[in-house]
Formats: sequence, structure tokens, C-alpha cells
Amino acid sequence: MKSKKSATFELVQLCCRVLDDKKAGDLTVLDVSGQSSITDYLVLATATSAPHLRALRVELEKALDANQVRLVGMETAQESGWFVIDAFDVMIHLFLEETRERYGLERLWRDASEVALGKVLPSTKPKAKAAKPRTAGARKPAARKRSST
Repeated sequence: MKSKKSATFELVQLCCRVLDDKKAGDLTVLDVSGQSSITDYLVLATATSAPHLRALRVELEKALDANQVRLVGMETAQESGWFVIDAFDVMIHLFLEETRERYGLERLWRDASEVALGKVLPSTKPKAKAAKPRTAGARKPAARKRSST
């Protein structure tokens, strides 16, 4: 039998996997268990547009339903640019970028510890550094033709 803590972290992983697969931006997990009596984790993600926000919510709902996760509540006032899904020990906040900036949950929960995405999404690799553009003076010399004399 799984411990409550283990089951809760698996739920965080499920949520993050779904959101990552749907290209959610700025995925952040905050451990608020030391600051909150109502939830243990906050999962925050940003959508690029209203349709993307809806798609993130729908995919998350499907995954939670398929895994028989009991939801405590859901606020889906689309015009606000912010969806909240309350799965008791995990609260998921989906935002449009400007809404996320306006409400600043990371600032409100600044005493919470951020969980590294590598722990939540083990397949997450650091992004490769972009190749440096060549400068005009660093061009590779052209191959010289041999003369046939």
C-alpha cells in the first residue's frame, strides 16, 4: 500500500506530465505543506492563449478522471484567464501569462520550497545551449583548387 506522501507526489508527477506533454509554459511545483493546512503542493502552468488554456484543462481533467482522482472543486471562469483544479493534496493553477504575472502566486507563496522539475519529470533534461553564431571574421576558409600545371 502506498503512503499518502507517495500517492500525493505521484499525483503531482501525473499533472506535470500531462501539462508538459501539452506544452504548458513555466511549469512550477511548490511544496506548500509547511505553510498550508489545505494542500501540500501547488502546480502552476502558463498557457499561450485561451484555446491552449482550455486544452490544458481538458487534458488534465481527462487524466485525473482516468486515474480516479477525486476532485474537491474546480473554478473554470474562462474569461479570467485562470483555472483552478483542487485535487485536495494538490492544487493546479492554469493561467494565461498576463494573469499569472498579475496575481503572482510565486510571490504570495515565497516561503514555499520549489520542487525541481527533474524530480517531478525525471525525463526532463537541461535545455541545450544554443550554438554561438559565427562572426564574419571567423569564417572557415574556402577550399583552394589545385592547379593542374
